[in-house]
Parts: sequence; structure tokens; C-alpha cells
Amino acid sequence: MRRSLLALLAVPAALVVVASPAMVKTAAAQSPASAAATAAADAPEVGQVAPDFTAEWADASGPGATPLSLSDFRGKVVVLAFYPKDRSTGCTAELHKFRDEQATLFGPDVVVLPISVDDVDTHASWAKDDKFPFRLVADPELKVAALYGSKMAERPMASRTIFVVDRDGRITYREMRFNALNEKAYQTLAAEVAKARN
Repeated sequence: MRRSLLALLAVPAALVVVASPAMVKTAAAQSPASAAATAAADAPEVGQVAPDFTAEWADASGPGATPLSLSDFRGKVVVLAFYPKDRSTGCTAELHKFRDEQATLFGPDVVVLPISVDDVDTHASWAKDDKFPFRLVADPELKVAALYGSKMAERPMASRTIFVVDRDGRITYREMRFNALNEKAYQTLAAEVAKARN
């Protein structure tokens, strides 16, 4: 009886030893914090020249006639706002905030470029319905997101990140986990945009 009890108690301990490394590895791979850390490592740093890109876009009047490039806006402050998906809850809250408080968040001379995996037709429809005063950049293959470390590891869409690019094309601010539902996040963004403008 005593031997069978000891054998029973030994089994869970052996299982823990065998399972533990795999469980730790799996937990680390699924951790949002570790995913954000990996993305931040791939993203350009503050002070670096912002990677140039060329992409299709749309606004409330429809798809753009020609692609835009980040370098087209040299001499202006640019806000690159990567987000997951048109019309989703957090993305709608974020872009409505950008629209409704454009003057206080950015100012008249700042170029705001929200970027997602959606195509130009989807962007054009949403921009028209919600009366966005800015262009929406289409990144269906997530090439731009990859340049900025803003590609979700587990899903085919961009993560919610923000980059402020100054008039000389250098990154002055980045937020790799922008919280679209937090007022403080917008206050910080507005302050960083103001610094880049001065």
C-alpha cells in the first residue's frame, strides 16, 4: 500500500518536470508583453530617420489617384498611426478622436496618416461614412507595418502603434502599445506632436 502511494505521488512530480519547460516556452510566446517587446526591437528608434515607404491611400472623396510616399511630406510633421482594422471598436474610437480633436491634438500643419491592412475601397467607404479629414493608407501586405515593427505576430494585421516624424524626417516619438481608449495616451501624443512642431 505504501509503495503504491509513493508511486502515485511521484507521477505528478515527473509530469511537472517534463511539462514545465514547454509550458514556460508557450506562455512566453503568447504573452502580450513579450510580443510588444519583440515588436519594439524591430521598430525604428527615436532619433532615427523614419523608413520611407510608398503606398495606396483613400480619403472621403475616394481612392487616391497616385500612391503617396512618406518622403512627399518632408518639411512637415507627420503622425503615422498603425491600427488593426477599419470600423472595429478601438480603431473607430481612435480615428474619431483624431477627427474630432484634430486642432488640439495635431494642429493645422500636421499630416496624419492612419495605416491598416484594409484596401483602398474599404478605406474610402469608411472615410466617407465617418467624414475623416485625413488620408487612410492601405497596407494589405503589411509591408509598411513590418518596416515599423508594427505587425501583429499572431494575426494578419497591424498592431496599434504611433510614430511622430519631424520636418527633417526623423522619429521624435514612438508608442508601441498605444491605448486608444485612454485619454492620457492622447494627451501624451498631443504634447509630443507640439514638441516636434516647435
